[in-house]
Amino acid sequence: MADDTTPQDIRFRIRRDASGLFQLAREQWRTNRWVRRLGYALGVLVLLYALLWVTMIRTLPSADKLLTYQPPLPTMVRGNDGEIVSSYARERRVQLRYVDFPEPLIHAFLSAEDKTFFSHGGIDYLGFAGAVVDYATKFGSGERARGGSTITQQVAKNILIGNEYSVGRKLKEMILARRIESVLNKQQILELYLNEIPLGRQSFGVQAAARAYFDKDVGDLQLHEFAFLAILPKAPETYGRARNAEKALIRRNWVLDQMVKNGWTTPQAAAQAKSQPLGLVPRRAENYTADAGYFLEEVRRQLIDRFGENADNGPNSVYAGGLWVRTSLDTQLQTAAQAALRAGLLRYSGGRAWNGPIARVSDLERWQTELISSNISIHYQDWRVGVVLSKSGSAGTVGFADGKQGPLYGMPDAMRAGDIIAVAPNGNSWAVRTIPEVSGGMVVEDPQNGRVLAMQGGFDARLGSFNRATQANRQPGSTIKPFVYATGLDNGMTPASMVLDGTFCVYQGAALGQKCFRNFGNEGGSGSHTMRWGLEQSRNLMTVRIANDVGMDKVVRTIKNVGIGDYQPFLSMALGAGDTTVARMVNAYAALANHGRQHDQSLVDYVQDRNGKVIWRNDNRDCSTCNMAQWDGRPMPRFKPTGRQVMDARTAYQVVHMLEGVVVRGTAVTLRDLGLPLFGKTGTTSGPTNVWFVGGSPDIIAGVYLGYDQPRSLGGYAQGGRIAAPIFKQFVLQTRNRWSDIPFTAPEGVRMVRIDRVSGKRVFGGTAENDVAKASVIWEAFKPDTEPKRTARAEELTVKEAVMDALRKARAARGQSVTSNEGASEEGDFVEEQGGIY
Repeated sequence: MADDTTPQDIRFRIRRDASGLFQLAREQWRTNRWVRRLGYALGVLVLLYALLWVTMIRTLPSADKLLTYQPPLPTMVRGNDGEIVSSYARERRVQLRYVDFPEPLIHAFLSAEDKTFFSHGGIDYLGFAGAVVDYATKFGSGERARGGSTITQQVAKNILIGNEYSVGRKLKEMILARRIESVLNKQQILELYLNEIPLGRQSFGVQAAARAYFDKDVGDLQLHEFAFLAILPKAPETYGRARNAEKALIRRNWVLDQMVKNGWTTPQAAAQAKSQPLGLVPRRAENYTADAGYFLEEVRRQLIDRFGENADNGPNSVYAGGLWVRTSLDTQLQTAAQAALRAGLLRYSGGRAWNGPIARVSDLERWQTELISSNISIHYQDWRVGVVLSKSGSAGTVGFADGKQGPLYGMPDAMRAGDIIAVAPNGNSWAVRTIPEVSGGMVVEDPQNGRVLAMQGGFDARLGSFNRATQANRQPGSTIKPFVYATGLDNGMTPASMVLDGTFCVYQGAALGQKCFRNFGNEGGSGSHTMRWGLEQSRNLMTVRIANDVGMDKVVRTIKNVGIGDYQPFLSMALGAGDTTVARMVNAYAALANHGRQHDQSLVDYVQDRNGKVIWRNDNRDCSTCNMAQWDGRPMPRFKPTGRQVMDARTAYQVVHMLEGVVVRGTAVTLRDLGLPLFGKTGTTSGPTNVWFVGGSPDIIAGVYLGYDQPRSLGGYAQGGRIAAPIFKQFVLQTRNRWSDIPFTAPEGVRMVRIDRVSGKRVFGGTAENDVAKASVIWEAFKPDTEPKRTARAEELTVKEAVMDALRKARAARGQSVTSNEGASEEGDFVEEQGGIY
């Protein structure tokens, strides 16, 4: 039979039935009070839910965030050997996987915090009810009610919503706990909890806390130590302090009892654990092998500029991104550079009076807090930094950051209570130590690639972050001269060119009048000499004459090309009057040693994110054929050379070859007995206010300067050869195994020709002598077709004696003493007093 029901009929019946149901509901509402009560209750619940959704639920973060949650992690820094040398962290954090947590540790935390964790769905309703009752009884008293939160709720609090103390936060915890349980399994939740829980001493997570409280990895802890960590979530700043040890022991033993009650340890093991002391180590900073504060601070600045400081700056920030940074730091060279610079500062400062406090505290009643917050400390021998608490005559009391105090003797008259000073133990008391007021900087670089191997920017980075290696602008003095001579070599001169060492004056206009240059000590000229002799003896008059002849515009262009500075073309710039840093000077000398090819200085080799992916690399050279599956028979793939050619390679070698003479016969002769192929130049600026040495070998370049932060005279005897060069010498002696005996190599296009060292004339009959310090005949470097003409003969070498005799007579005429060994002095020692100071 056909279905004759139409759509209109169906709609009619639906409307009729709905109307009947509505009429029935109205009748029940009017006549049945229980129906009305149920309706009111449902309405209230819907209204409450709507209100809760508007004010709370809709603003809650999604629990799905925990699936991709990246905890804030510190940046770890490695040296060039791959060893960790430091970290950048404001909190102690170490992430472990669930399988890395020892089972007794898990049981201890469950016993202390949430024994039903593996059975509830995120909320322990009995525990919550107890917390409500506790909250009601303490309401208005100012006391904080017990939490009643499950571990899941604590994860929600620590990661998603914060630690606000309110009923609203508790409701948010409960809602999020249910959501978290639907997104993560129990092992994932517990892993988050044990890695993120704050446990005091700036530590987050159990591994960081194990290091902070016991100086152990979590896998090396014993039962009583697991139980102690488990009590910390309740009150880390209370239980972690030595003065609250009794409270901590009571709470720790309670946890052990709970573990026995829950069947997670035996009574015998718990009893043995209870007999153990807390065993906490003193609060301390992380200790790493390298003492390289200036180097690491410079790395930190560069990383912040590139990646940002905090999590708000991006996923790879320095203090939250968990970066792994490989630096160029060489710990052996760094230790030696630090020791050499400190020794030089102390030698210069030896015997000087106490020069004042490091700093002062403003409130003696809060001296310990102020000392800790100042971050001032020192790492040198057994010295310590403390606060003068009292003074009576030359004796008093000194206090330290750990709260301990001791008697202090030998106090200077100028010392006052509240001064922050350096002291050293002296039997059962303490003695005042003077930190050098003079300071300086030292940089060590690999000239083949520009990698900075060591950097010391003062006596100790803990005394202040100002880095004199990179931030102190100083006049370089005579260390600028090699680049003046390089300009001369680029413009037709040779190392054998004769230059007049004589009076040189320049008219500077009506306002300034005439300026006459002088050699060091106001010494006048001595006639014509080779360029080599002028550089070895650091003669100002010869340097200025070369600069004037080739043009100061060309000289300052050379200086700018090697990165020293951008100077005005004034003749004084040829004598080192412009400002620069020791880092820039070292990089310029590295170009000389590397045949004129210069690399940008770098401290960071590459940076990896928390997952190990390289996100920045200093060397970005591409070698697309380096990973061929099979060699195709063509020339082997090679990386393209890096850096830029800032100077003619032949010119660079000629300068280096002359600067080797500075070590052998010139102002840096103190380095000669090292027996190494070294080149370098000393420098001393007017005053003298700064003393310098920059130089090195084909593989290592180092530079050092000394001077006051507020420039003033170092004293008339202060010269680069006497103060700065010995620092470099100590550095080499401490790292002798790192210095090769392989000499500098000449680039293509350089001709080595025998010449008479005094006259600069070519020699054919003689041979270069083994004693290079006194040799009359030497090998000199020339560019093709620039070597001297074939005119000299071996017998003409007697000109040397004539020249030396003339020098002796000239000095005698000036009233200077002439001894029987004067000739040897002229030939051998050539102390810096013969020139190079401005």
